[in-house]
Amino acid sequence: MEWKLKGWSDVTRDELYALMVARQRVFVVEQACAYLDADGTDAHALHLWAHDDAASVLAYLRVFAPGVKGLEASLGRVLTTAAGRQKGLGRSLMRRGIEVVRERFGVVPIRISAQKYLERFYRELGFIAEGTDYLEDGIVHVAMVRPIGDTHG
Repeated sequence: MEWKLKGWSDVTRDELYALMVARQRVFVVEQACAYLDADGTDAHALHLWAHDDAASVLAYLRVFAPGVKGLEASLGRVLTTAAGRQKGLGRSLMRRGIEVVRERFGVVPIRISAQKYLERFYRELGFIAEGTDYLEDGIVHVAMVRPIGDTHG
C-alpha cells in the first residue's frame, strides 16, 4: 500500500480515473445516492489517497485551504472502499488529512460535513458537532469542526 498527496495539476489521468471510480462506487453505488460528484472544486483541493499494488484506491479525501469552502480549512469526500475497510485506513486517512492541513496551512480549525452515523468516529479525532443535523443528498449529516489547538488523533 502507498499513500499519495497531489494537487489537481499533478494528478495523472489514470489516477483521476481511479479516484472518480472510488468516489462513485462508495457515494453513488454503495450509498445509493444520486448526486453530482463533479462539484467544480476538485481543482482547488489537495487529493490524499492510499492505493494497493494494482493502483486501486483504498481510502481517499480532499483537503481544502481556509477560505476555499468556508472560513476554516476543510476535509471532504472522505471514503474507504470495500477493499480498504477493516484495516484502520479510515483513521489513518483522517490523521494524515489533519496533518496535511497543519503542514500546509498551520494550526487552523478544520470543518467537515460528517454522515451522522460516523459522528462518534470523528469526535474521537477531535471534531465537535456544530448546529443541528441536516439532510444532504438523502443522508443525515452533521457539521463538525476540529478547533485550533486540538491534540486528538
